[in-house]
Amino acid sequence: MRIEVSTANSINGSEALTSQIKGLIQHELTNLEEHITRIEVHVSDANADKSGPDDMKCSLEARLKGQQPIVVTDTATTIEQATKGAAGKMKSSLERTLGRQSDRR
Repeated sequence: MRIEVSTANSINGSEALTSQIKGLIQHELTNLEEHITRIEVHVSDANADKSGPDDMKCSLEARLKGQQPIVVTDTATTIEQATKGAAGKMKSSLERTLGRQSDRR
């Protein structure tokens, strides 16, 4: 499973941040990685220089083998919280999708 991380201009996309995001996603989706070819992550700050609740946004797009991409988004106060929330939503969505496929067989 390849994880690609991009950030909005208002967020410092340092190597440390990228590594942290990849680690969070890898941890959450480790049991599903055999089905995933790629995860695209985009992190942005809705309010840019202003602070406010739930202004960090994390969008994940998962590419499954032979399937349409699945996209989820989560917002939170910090990048870490938004990433964890989006990864949890992605895990649920992928489990539902893969469960439906196995039910058809």
